[in-house]
Amino acid sequence: MDILKQYNIKANKNLGQNFLVDDNTIENIIEAAKISKNDFIIEIGPGLGTLTKPLLENSAKVISVEIDNKMIKILEDRFKLYNNFELINEDILNVDLNKLIKERKNNDTDKVKIVANLPYYITTPIIMKLLENKLEIESITVMVQKEVADRLVEKPGGKNSGAITYAINYYTIPKKIMDVSRKSFIPSPAVDSSVINLQVLKKPSVKVSNENLLFKIIKLAFMQKRKTLLNALTNGGLSNKNTIEQMLLDLKLDLKIRGEKLSLEDFARITNYINEKNCAN
Repeated sequence: MDILKQYNIKANKNLGQNFLVDDNTIENIIEAAKISKNDFIIEIGPGLGTLTKPLLENSAKVISVEIDNKMIKILEDRFKLYNNFELINEDILNVDLNKLIKERKNNDTDKVKIVANLPYYITTPIIMKLLENKLEIESITVMVQKEVADRLVEKPGGKNSGAITYAINYYTIPKKIMDVSRKSFIPSPAVDSSVINLQVLKKPSVKVSNENLLFKIIKLAFMQKRKTLLNALTNGGLSNKNTIEQMLLDLKLDLKIRGEKLSLEDFARITNYINEKNCAN
């Protein structure tokens, strides 16, 4: 890319940088996020700004959070004439997004949306931060590694399910938008990517009496995927085997069932049972 030569910089492998250069993919991301002139966009990792430009042209305000100091000069130069652009040179994991939204959102902006081409190595921590912080946001539209995307948009209990699948379905309605060839990036990564959209729910999809306990149980179930849920929860120290066995019987769940076969509703029932019976260690 000419801009890389102009500023004499290279992609930073340590930051997982792969610059998106395919215009069709960029258009699809904008369309998937349903960007409107009243939207307030938080962009994570703008890099060279290929996605930033159409975001600025189609929304009320864009705040781009970029960790790489080398990208800051490029972004400042490219978008200095845009009065709806703000750049924050920081690690997104260290940014207080609730405070940021509260301070920056005004009467001219309607919905807050997150848009990003996420580095593969830090996808899950970023997405979980966005969801666990219970931000006042409408949606999250991100490009991630295809294999990760398949896990994120899977239905709980499906073949690609992981612990993250249940968290995503607890907080959002996930949808895959498109797959993206590795050739759409400079430099080309070793794997293909996918664009996904997460519509953030006003309230979680299932009702639980103890949210922390829910995710603890899910984590234990998936830490030992090959074991039955009975053994995984017992070995994980949640409670004694007799108590877990009785719980499964009371909830009419197979004693030999594995965690990966359970629905989110099943995990909610287990959580509420354990919390109400106060039988967790």
